[in-house]
Amino acid sequence: MQYIEDVMATSDRVVAKAKKMTEEDLNCNQKGVTKQNKVSRWGPNHAGAKELAGLYTKGKRTQEVTCVYTCLFLAIFNIFQLVYHFSIENWAAPFAAALFGIVVADFLSGFVHWSADSWGSIELPILGQNFIRPFREHHIDPTAITRHDYIETNGDNCMMAIPLLAWQAFTFCVYTDERIRELYSWECFLFLLCIFITLTNQIHKWSHTYFGLPPWVEVLQKWHVILPKQHHRIHHVSPHETYFCITTGWLNGPLEFLKFWSRAEWLLEKLTGHKPRSDDLKWAKKTN
Repeated sequence: MQYIEDVMATSDRVVAKAKKMTEEDLNCNQKGVTKQNKVSRWGPNHAGAKELAGLYTKGKRTQEVTCVYTCLFLAIFNIFQLVYHFSIENWAAPFAAALFGIVVADFLSGFVHWSADSWGSIELPILGQNFIRPFREHHIDPTAITRHDYIETNGDNCMMAIPLLAWQAFTFCVYTDERIRELYSWECFLFLLCIFITLTNQIHKWSHTYFGLPPWVEVLQKWHVILPKQHHRIHHVSPHETYFCITTGWLNGPLEFLKFWSRAEWLLEKLTGHKPRSDDLKWAKKTN
């Protein structure tokens, strides 16, 4: 009980900090700006944001389209298999396994988010321009994601889920019905893990969307079934060093209480000599 109270107290302190920020200027970049200051320090007119947005290529678009449709096909095939093999008498274990899959997806979203935010640069071969670039753009133009269509928003997450969904589809094709029933809880875990990995950036996009959301999305945010807006604002307080989990956000409080990310950064900095988010800061400071 004391642990839960400590987690909640830590979360409340961070939330209080975020609430002091205006919605359109989470880093207080415009506070005290004079008429003489013509340099945009945030948003689509920021020099770094413009350059990063311009690095989105036709090849990247092709990769995203391919991944979205491949992922959709595999997900449809697998959900039909799960429905076909479902048994109402044994629902509890599959339900618990599916819930655990969502929790693991939330942690993985945090790990990937932390890794891309904190380390590497867009100069890295293959990974840099294709996968780290969107993270750099997002911190200096957080609303850019709301202007992305479904393909650009979800292509990379679909790519990450494809190997697991493909393996699951393969097992459904080669395993006997008896073997599938034996592994049914595992299959539910794997499927929900994949689905929530796939949906992570869409959920993230909704957390930045303040107008025109479907009512059911707003209900899920209000109940904290998926990442709420106010909750995610905490991450966008500079220097973007906490609350990295962006699927449901359920793990942000406990991980913040444990100082999980800051301790991991301390260890990596000791081992490598590289400071976290140095490349992120470089793009934030870009003026031309």
